[in-house]
Amino acid sequence: MSMYSGLIRVMERAARKAGSRLRRDFGEVEHLQVSRKGPADFVSKADMRAERTIYDELLNARPDWGFVMEEAGTIEGDPTKPRWIVDPLDGTSNFLHGIPHFAISIAVQEPKLDGSGWGDVTAACIYHPINDETYWAEKSRGAWLHDGRLRVSSRSRTSDALIATGIPFQGAGNPAEWAKIYAAIGPEVAGIRRFGAASLDLAWVAQGRFDGFWESGLQPWDTAAGCLLVREAGGFVSDYRGRSQPIHAEQVLAANDALHSKLHKLLAGALKA
Repeated sequence: MSMYSGLIRVMERAARKAGSRLRRDFGEVEHLQVSRKGPADFVSKADMRAERTIYDELLNARPDWGFVMEEAGTIEGDPTKPRWIVDPLDGTSNFLHGIPHFAISIAVQEPKLDGSGWGDVTAACIYHPINDETYWAEKSRGAWLHDGRLRVSSRSRTSDALIATGIPFQGAGNPAEWAKIYAAIGPEVAGIRRFGAASLDLAWVAQGRFDGFWESGLQPWDTAAGCLLVREAGGFVSDYRGRSQPIHAEQVLAANDALHSKLHKLLAGALKA
């Protein structure tokens, strides 16, 4: 704990406070009152409670910062100060089906110096409540799991690589695009996994559990923290054209240096076909 900065302590405290309630709700998931937010996009009281807990904790610590949140949307703060990007429950469908694979994701994004918008993500915290695991990163300070340094995998051959993805489902994603990419990448790699929580997929790329990850049609709160984790663990993150931005959501491809270039070649070739 001693190596945590004050900012990371604030983020982890908020995530852990919300996470303890999520663990209790997860034990009684069959009793949650669930409404439909859209096709196959569920929102429960657990989401709302977790987001409110995180909001209250972060607002108390940094009262002049703004927010971008999955449920409450954008809440403006001082435009010269950073803002929080929050997903209170990434993996809601897993949660509601009793699958213990979901996370809380919190990131800090800085305003551009010229006032033209938002720039780099400089701090990230992804908390896995069931495993009590805190992944965190700060720009130029590396990526960590608790006090252990994270590094992306060193595998360089696609035939050895285990790749994560998100599969389109009812009302979300582009099935035809995904099928083209899978047809190009699937036969070249050791395995494909779809676990249903993009923040944890990216954290596991940073940790070296997964060798790469691709998905499209996400939201900034799904990937803001994970993109920084991968980069600070020595990996590369881009869109499908190979362009690098602070946050990738509509298109994200993440891997180590050697595999990123190979996966990008396969992906780009598939989309040109």
